[in-house]
Amino acid sequence: MTTSNNPVHASSPARGSLRLRMVDHPGRDRVDGGWWPRSHDLVVELADLVDHFPARLGKVGWASVSRPDWAVAPPRVAVADGYVKVGWLPQADDHVVRLKTAERAVFYLLVVPPDFTDDQGAEALLAASTHGDKHCAADILDLVTEHPDVDPADRWTDNGTTWWGPHAVAPSFHPARSGG
Repeated sequence: MTTSNNPVHASSPARGSLRLRMVDHPGRDRVDGGWWPRSHDLVVELADLVDHFPARLGKVGWASVSRPDWAVAPPRVAVADGYVKVGWLPQADDHVVRLKTAERAVFYLLVVPPDFTDDQGAEALLAASTHGDKHCAADILDLVTEHPDVDPADRWTDNGTTWWGPHAVAPSFHPARSGG
């Protein structure tokens, strides 16, 4: 069997906005943000991600994807201004896409499964873009699916802290009770 080196072109109907959320300062946490594709079609989804990736972060030229998220990965995917080279990540990097830019910046994004509910997807994107979070991509998805129907703001904040309790405020920040 031979593999073609020709780029695969994405053709799709009108899509909603790109579901991408990035940390303010990439490179400091396990993941630099989250991406929630609308399907398992890598050709369509990767083209959408690259074509709408924030210009301030650079032009994406390479993408490495994890096997659990995509059935196939062509060697190249056509995008608006050329193509992106595609490869596989090592087995240990589940639910991640690694993007490299022409400026040599590298971004690791959580890949949120397309079949997540709106609440799960929102929570996963928020968790992946929370500064200071040290969870790997698979752990973030596990945490999101273990606790359905929660308000993402109750667990993840954008100020660099996380809190896992049922209350909006961590116990260390509750006023001390007077003995009695």
